Amino acid sequence: MALSKLVFKPGINRDQTNYSSEGGWYECDKVRFRSGFPEKIGGWIVGTNTQYVGTARSIFPWTTTDGGLPIGIGTNEKMYISTGGNLRDVTPIRATYTHSTSPTTDNCFGVTNTLKTVTVTIIAHGGEDGDYVTFSGVTGPIGGIPASDFNKEFKISSTTNNTFVITVATAATSTVAGGGIAITAAFQWNIGNANVTAGYGWGVGTWSRGTWGSGFATPVYLPAQLIFQDNFNNDLIFNVQAKDIYYWPYSATSIVRAGLLSAQAGAVAVPQQVTKIHFTSQGFLIAFGCTTYDPSAAAPDYLGYYDPLMIRWSNVDADIGPDPLNWKPELTNTAGFLRIQTGSRIITSINTRQETLVWTDTSLNSLQFLGTAEVFGLQALSAHTTIIGPNVPVGANNITYWMGNDKFYTYSGRVDTLPCTLRQYIFEDINRAQGEIFFAGSNVQFNEIIWFYCSANSNEINRYVIYNYSENLWYYGTIERTAWYDAGVTEYPAALYDGWLYYHENGVDDGQPLGAPSLPINAYIQSADVDIADGDKFMLVRRVIPDVNFSNSTASAGVSPQVDITIGVRNFPGATVSTANASGVSSTRDIITTATIDQYTDQVFIRARGRQMNFKIASNNIGTQWQLGMPRTDAREDGKRG
Repeated sequence: MALSKLVFKPGINRDQTNYSSEGGWYECDKVRFRSGFPEKIGGWIVGTNTQYVGTARSIFPWTTTDGGLPIGIGTNEKMYISTGGNLRDVTPIRATYTHSTSPTTDNCFGVTNTLKTVTVTIIAHGGEDGDYVTFSGVTGPIGGIPASDFNKEFKISSTTNNTFVITVATAATSTVAGGGIAITAAFQWNIGNANVTAGYGWGVGTWSRGTWGSGFATPVYLPAQLIFQDNFNNDLIFNVQAKDIYYWPYSATSIVRAGLLSAQAGAVAVPQQVTKIHFTSQGFLIAFGCTTYDPSAAAPDYLGYYDPLMIRWSNVDADIGPDPLNWKPELTNTAGFLRIQTGSRIITSINTRQETLVWTDTSLNSLQFLGTAEVFGLQALSAHTTIIGPNVPVGANNITYWMGNDKFYTYSGRVDTLPCTLRQYIFEDINRAQGEIFFAGSNVQFNEIIWFYCSANSNEINRYVIYNYSENLWYYGTIERTAWYDAGVTEYPAALYDGWLYYHENGVDDGQPLGAPSLPINAYIQSADVDIADGDKFMLVRRVIPDVNFSNSTASAGVSPQVDITIGVRNFPGATVSTANASGVSSTRDIITTATIDQYTDQVFIRARGRQMNFKIASNNIGTQWQLGMPRTDAREDGKRG
């Protein structure tokens, strides 16, 4: 009997049933399309010396005039700079207490015989559970614990207004207090939540400090700690969402901590409680959602009230250029402010080629540089647009894409809905409560826009969906990442997850940290069902002639890259696909037959019978990279009776 080519429409379609999607692909994981043909995605490796603490939601690489390539990494606990093959902790110091401050640190350590836990007493220290503090100048021993155990960084716990607990390496041999009168305690910023946390508030008690979870009848949602970064020449400026703006002066070798932008020499009227900051192409540093400028307030802050719809920008001097320290509007400078009139709060913003797009909870607005005395102008673009989180917009080829609450959008001069063949699959299994931590990225090498999101039963990122804007295709998969930045500044796309920096499209395997062996990437794609004569007749598949390209595979010598090809059959759309037996020839009806093939396989003999058939290719072994071409099957009609 003549062979038949298996040719399926590119892309994945899950908005119809499996049976009605005949002729297309229906399921996949870690597969992309190139020129209409499916292939396994590239692998990744772990960057050396990139281990961080906390959950990272922000990554920002940039280049410096001395050829440096620093990468800012912001977590819910710390701020890091990766440069020169080293990861530096540049987390800002919130407060420093010493012998001469009020409160004092004199003899603040209390140790208990046989225990490693130490109670630290510093009145109104301001620390919270999980915060970090670094001690220096401690003299000892204290109850048998050497001073070296104290002169280091600690993660604090069991906080009250005046005390907290740290854990040292050595157990005490007596119960005493001490440490001397030369102690310095440097508290880093208060940590934030790793993701959106729901609870019911504090119960009754003094200042409502009863039991957490018993305070309210409706949930209280505590936001995740998000960080937004941009560079000013060689230096880095960043803000913590709804908190302050920070400044890190670039250093190629020494460890320099970031500090408040408002604390830098010459800073005037710097906004606080900022939703997001970034520079425009004209050099203006803009704060979206922040405190207002109040000329009657005390200098140098001129601090007004918090307005979630306020937009403020710093001065750009005609002679010296951008001046991100000066936010005081005057007739002799270009600092200023505007207020959006639609919505209740600004969600996010992004620069495009000619304007800055600003989203509120209900609208999309255009902020455009005018070059006049007004500096910027605002224009409403849409009053009926949603956005699911602050990190989901991304631009490519002068088009901006973003994920809304129940669909995808584009902006290319006007706002449009982006048709999606996976819309039902995505938005009916999504955790919208965690939308704040969703994020988007691009992978321009493959013309892809990627959204990373949480499935309905997950509070952490575990899925992705890709739109290929060159081929107008959608595909999806599972992966755990918390931040992404496309290649360009770095050679490969950079992503963050579980304490490590990953470089994607680098190799073909799942690289592991700390020199551990790489793991295989489990990748597959499966077609929708096809039939003969509208399913009225059975078909019998007897062999498959594969067409698979294994270029770029890295399997070791003597081990060929391999994939599994599976023919699945069933008799009715509502029936489950028959369970698998051993690969090879079988005379049993209505089975799945799986055959393993490599680059030297010419044909595989199988026997699978049913009214409907689907095709699947999968790999789960080291060193394998593949692209599917046009496999052929030897199939014929086989009667009407089952």
